Amino acid sequence: MPVLIRHSDAIMHIVLNRPGVINSLTLDMVRIITDTLEKARNDDGVKLIIFSGEGERGFCAGGDIKLLARAVMENTVEPAMQFLKEENDLDLAIHRYPKPVVVFAHGITMGGGLGLSAGADITIASQNTRMAMPETRIGFFPDVGATGWLFLKCRDGYPEFLGLTGYEMTGTECVRIGLADCLIPSSRFNDAMEVLERHAPALPAHRKAAVDSLRDVLNPFKQKDIPENPEMDEWVEEYFAGKSSVLDILSALKVCSTQNDLCEGVFSRLSERSPSAVVVTLRRLRGDEGRDLKEVFQSDLKVARYLMAHHDFREGVRARLIDKDDRPKWDPDSFEKAALRENLMPIDS
Repeated sequence: MPVLIRHSDAIMHIVLNRPGVINSLTLDMVRIITDTLEKARNDDGVKLIIFSGEGERGFCAGGDIKLLARAVMENTVEPAMQFLKEENDLDLAIHRYPKPVVVFAHGITMGGGLGLSAGADITIASQNTRMAMPETRIGFFPDVGATGWLFLKCRDGYPEFLGLTGYEMTGTECVRIGLADCLIPSSRFNDAMEVLERHAPALPAHRKAAVDSLRDVLNPFKQKDIPENPEMDEWVEEYFAGKSSVLDILSALKVCSTQNDLCEGVFSRLSERSPSAVVVTLRRLRGDEGRDLKEVFQSDLKVARYLMAHHDFREGVRARLIDKDDRPKWDPDSFEKAALRENLMPIDS
């Protein structure tokens, strides 16, 4: 089974079970999870939902890349769009779920994996957790509501920085930046799970009160000394927060006199990415900041359909997933040209 359901005491434990592909989500998996959550919603005996993933490599690497490749090879996006619609419905349901949700996000947690964890009340990282939104590398954009909920989770500038560059956070950095709530060493994951199982039957019915109680019982397992990085935070805020032009960001970074490694990293990562996808991503970040999440998810589908019909998505999937030559030929091939076409992109809603 691609998803294991373990119902014991007051817990519904949902385990993603495709470790060979880092638990990448399929439509069947989305439907199993959705059905399980609906049943648990109406079961008074279920007090807590837990998500985890099988295997050592990670919680969830995202959506099934074979589905994307097939959309390109068969020249039809409808199966992919159906997956995205049901995935979005599931993610929004987690955001609005009436019972507490805890995600054990070990290892690789990216794309659709972040979509599952974003709506959780408590996302637990380990020292091996790696979080990122790498979608612009295949000519796509950070979907699963990310252009909305990033602003609810992250410090100023990080929604833009993460969404545009695909910057990869590791371990404690996932907590510092805001995509994980705490870090528990992977060696103590089982202990933390056992404490949750013992505590779940006594959880209060109100979600917020239950979450406060869960934070208390997890506290002994948490790493307390999460390192700060004020220099990076200030740099990210200065160069990315509130910006609406990729060209302006790049121009400012070219004359940046501090954090040279970060500046060079941005240019290096953006050089791998579709200029059009990056421009679209920033446009959606500006449009979705502060917006109701339901509207963000609805907008996601329109943007996804547009990008999937775009040359760069097909070329990105070809270069990264099918031929794997890692030499995509983007059209347009520069941020300057993509900026000139920006007003012609039907991505506002």
